[in-house]
Amino acid sequence: MDRVRRRIGDKRILRLVTAFLKAGILTEDGVNRDTITGTPQGGILSPLLANIALSVLDEHFTRKWEALGPEWTRAKHRRAGGATMRLVRYSDDFVVMVHGTRDDAEALWDEVAAVLAPMGLRLSVEKTGVVHIDEGFDFLGWHIQRRRIRGHNGKQAVYTYPSKKSLTSVTGKVRSLTRRHKHRTLADLLHAVNRVLRGWCNYFRHGVSSQTFSYVEHFTWWRIAGWLRKRHAGLNWGTLRRRHLPNGPIRDGHVEMFRPQTVPIERYRYRGTRIPTPWTSTDTGSPAPAA
Repeated sequence: MDRVRRRIGDKRILRLVTAFLKAGILTEDGVNRDTITGTPQGGILSPLLANIALSVLDEHFTRKWEALGPEWTRAKHRRAGGATMRLVRYSDDFVVMVHGTRDDAEALWDEVAAVLAPMGLRLSVEKTGVVHIDEGFDFLGWHIQRRRIRGHNGKQAVYTYPSKKSLTSVTGKVRSLTRRHKHRTLADLLHAVNRVLRGWCNYFRHGVSSQTFSYVEHFTWWRIAGWLRKRHAGLNWGTLRRRHLPNGPIRDGHVEMFRPQTVPIERYRYRGTRIPTPWTSTDTGSPAPAA
């Protein structure tokens, strides 16, 4: 709350946030339980306050980076065997990128823990690890890994793929939606499946996702075909295909299955602080760069 007060002067808002924190929890058996510390998991206030609390990490690593000076002094520091590091954070998920040894990376366990401790926070041992960029790591649904570029004589680049966990999540949703008797008509099923596929593909279209999209489309087609077979158990496969699975996407009237393979891949390019936002700065009146 001290960090909230630095940015918000309206005492009514501060009282509202405090009331949220002290409201307690209604348990499944109807008993009110006081909240001694923290915010209820899944509450609308939780991600906001987590973002504010973890800004201590942003400030800590910004100070470390600025202390190294301009690019030429950082390069000199690295040549002398020193480590450099930058923080990438989205709400309560973050990655610290380290240019140095494994010992330098593992030393961050205690350092980050010391920064978080005054905020009453600690690292999750199960969700935290030290990996090399060549091994790759998962972040915000992506698997990020450095690999060789085909046909470029051993040159390497960092690629972003949909993670296995994300793929399992979307196929699990499709599998759940295509269970028997869950939808009255094929059109109802297609509407539900299309919402899932369209949102998932729009998120992952900025990475190396073509093969994954192809797999998801193939998986979805066969799940819907299986749903139709169960609905029309008296038809053989040939008759079912002629009547309900013609060439092209599966459709019911004007509703057709969304095809992930048709989503154009638009590889994201880093633009640093040059990404414009619709918000204006109170100081200059000009668009403020995104963090």
